Amino acid sequence: MNITRTASLAALIMSAMISAAQTKTTEPIPYGDFEHWVRRTLRESVVIGGHEKVLYEVGPERNISGSDNAAYRNLGGSPWATSNVYAKVSGVTKGSNAVYPANRTASNRCAKLCTQMERVKVLGLINMDVMVAGSMFLGEMIEPITSTSNPYAKMEMGIPYTKRPKALVMDYSVDMPQTDTRVKSTGFGGKKVLPGRDEAVVFVMLQRRWEDAQGGLHAKRIATGGEKFKRGTAWQSGHRVPLVYGDVSKNHSLSWLPLRNGDNSYYAHNSKGKLVRIQEDGWDSADATPTHIIVMFSAGNGEPYVGTEGLTLYVDNVGFAF
Repeated sequence: MNITRTASLAALIMSAMISAAQTKTTEPIPYGDFEHWVRRTLRESVVIGGHEKVLYEVGPERNISGSDNAAYRNLGGSPWATSNVYAKVSGVTKGSNAVYPANRTASNRCAKLCTQMERVKVLGLINMDVMVAGSMFLGEMIEPITSTSNPYAKMEMGIPYTKRPKALVMDYSVDMPQTDTRVKSTGFGGKKVLPGRDEAVVFVMLQRRWEDAQGGLHAKRIATGGEKFKRGTAWQSGHRVPLVYGDVSKNHSLSWLPLRNGDNSYYAHNSKGKLVRIQEDGWDSADATPTHIIVMFSAGNGEPYVGTEGLTLYVDNVGFAF
């Protein structure tokens, strides 16, 4: 055989092998193995019982306790925030926790996101039930929460990011109650049963953001990916949620992730340190370079205070595939 031809063939095979290896490269998200958690203890107001409430955050192993009930800020370089919050509404301090560390195996922890009813008894006389769906996202929760209105205005959504991954990769499992109803319970006006089965969800968005002269934040969507989980399943490892670049408005499988603007906008801090809306002005070019990434996991897919009690999403080993 011709030596030059043999060498060329070997080089071609090697190039293909390198290309395949690069395609399968996965970049973990910091703390995305969910082995390490912050355990914080709050003291709730006497008017609702004065109990100690434990809240969990994804971050370095640490115990935080004390009577001052300090607002939490992400620790140890963790990019993760959760719906676990310290609220202080009308002078009443309350903690809410629906995201927990869980043992996937004897030596491996994961994140457990639950839909559950938060029960509050005021002065031993008034019982209030509030439906809470556990969620986890890249960004930061702004504490203390002082009202139940406009929940997105309490969240710094997304983190700086300039890469262009092909997919979000994760391990997951779902516990799905066998019911086709949901419950709306805000703590006021009783409970309302709604038709339809709730879903666990994950979605990811790449944005190119900029700030205008008045301090307003704008963005164009570069890529979108997402999946709804409608039924229970055992652990699925290395599951990929593909990212589709460019305009996905006509992509039926992603139509539930439209541009977010107006009252549906997410929020972030501008250069002046003010939390403002991020107005998504349109779809960006498929080959644009992002400035930020949004990743969200949730044990529910609906409006606030609506869910199916017992729906649980387990998540582990989250990263990006290139």
